[in-house]
Amino acid sequence: MKSKKLRNFAFTLHRYIGLAVGLILVIVSLTGSVLVFADEIGHILFVQQFGTVVPQGQMLSPTSVVDTLKAASDWEPNTKFSRLYIPITPDAPYVLDVLHPPDNSVTEISLAQISSVFVNPYIGTIMGKQRWNEQLISSVVDLHCNLLAGNTGKTIVGIVCFLVLVLNITGLFLWSGWRKLISGFKIKWNVHLKRLYFDIHKLAGIITVVFLCFTAFTGVCWSFYEFSEPVIRAITLSPAKLEPVSQIIPNQLSLKLANQLKTSQAELPDGKLRAIDFPQKPDSLLIIRYSMPQEYTYNTGQSKVYLDQYSGKVLRVDNSQKESLGPRVLNSFPSLHYGTFGGLPTRIFYIFVGLAPLILLVTGFVMWWYRYKGKNRSPQTRELAG
Repeated sequence: MKSKKLRNFAFTLHRYIGLAVGLILVIVSLTGSVLVFADEIGHILFVQQFGTVVPQGQMLSPTSVVDTLKAASDWEPNTKFSRLYIPITPDAPYVLDVLHPPDNSVTEISLAQISSVFVNPYIGTIMGKQRWNEQLISSVVDLHCNLLAGNTGKTIVGIVCFLVLVLNITGLFLWSGWRKLISGFKIKWNVHLKRLYFDIHKLAGIITVVFLCFTAFTGVCWSFYEFSEPVIRAITLSPAKLEPVSQIIPNQLSLKLANQLKTSQAELPDGKLRAIDFPQKPDSLLIIRYSMPQEYTYNTGQSKVYLDQYSGKVLRVDNSQKESLGPRVLNSFPSLHYGTFGGLPTRIFYIFVGLAPLILLVTGFVMWWYRYKGKNRSPQTRELAG
């Protein structure tokens, strides 16, 4: 009797959570499917708008590109260099993200206040500029993470991701394959539409349940990172590292980038340079980002060298291959969320994972609708139908 009550409770919870968050979940999951191949889509869009990068021997150094960009005279007032992305492939450009807030008092930067500048890595010419809010991929990212609603949307996405975890747990509990394994994977085609949708629902759910848990859990952690990060560090006994700052030296400018890059590379000799984060304040650090061998990550890399922008002193090194358990768990989030941990096959599979919530919502709604209609029939209609 208790088992039946528990199952009925799980069924009710599963049904109404699915109906409540289904539409938002579909939006988030479909945009997630697009972002699995964000780099490839972004490159296609770049070529269509700004042209092709033709390899011509050796690429220009990051220092040379930065010097060229600093010498440009058409920057808006208050413009600051934010991050320089290093080309990963021979036909990719350097990409410089710049911030141009209306004034120095702005604390929260919007997409409209960030631009990407694309630079030919062989001849150093600026191929084009584009605001983030004008870039398709950036808009998809904003929709996926924030529902185009800033911090409010981010909170909603986090709550939905938590409820998706509940959906997965209750769905796994209700799966018919626990009673008979083959029934949990079988679809009966020549049956009533309600039964057919039930079979499709249970099959799509059980195939993707683990991976939907990956994406939902990481989504919760990212949406509420200020809470999840210290919790994960506490559970894994991985204390947070101190955040260093540059020691301001009056009347002294930052050291040349070439020297800073040489120093940072010596700290991570096996790392591949991926990005450079420029100091935004007088006491900010210069952060050089690298990817280490066998690292599944974005094009920014997960290993970092923190340098004093004035003295060039190395203040901290985060080597992804030597981190404690907590940082390794946090570093695993991108690969678990976007399916990069298994290379191209898992990325392709994650497209289906992103489509699964749409399938589950449609089939779940049809089953609910048949059940709702059945409950609201008159006794005479039920007798005639039966």
